[in-house]
Amino acid sequence: MVPVMSDLLAAEITLAPATVRAIHAELRAIGELVGLTPETSELLSAYESHGILSPKYHSDMSHIALATVCGADAVASWNFKHLVRFDKIRLFNAVNLEQGYKPIAIHSPREVATYGGERD
Repeated sequence: MVPVMSDLLAAEITLAPATVRAIHAELRAIGELVGLTPETSELLSAYESHGILSPKYHSDMSHIALATVCGADAVASWNFKHLVRFDKIRLFNAVNLEQGYKPIAIHSPREVATYGGERD
């Protein structure tokens, strides 16, 4: 699986601690960088019209729209307030299906990472 990262994440990561920026740099070296497209903007508008999050959290919804449109299987996020929440995940996926996209999994990084290469 190839990691997908957005230019939006790249802008946000500049405020993160050095250790997080280093991990991001490693992943960018092997990952795919994606940016906003007309399709992403349309999906984002659908999220907004359904009131999943308030307009104040436009960038949070943008992350989900970018990942959905580019066909990612999952989003890893520490954002437990707006994204890694059962109720919000259901709402995002309802709109995704309504708009012709597949559902997307949204998990914390701990749920998708392996520890020291272990698989169990």
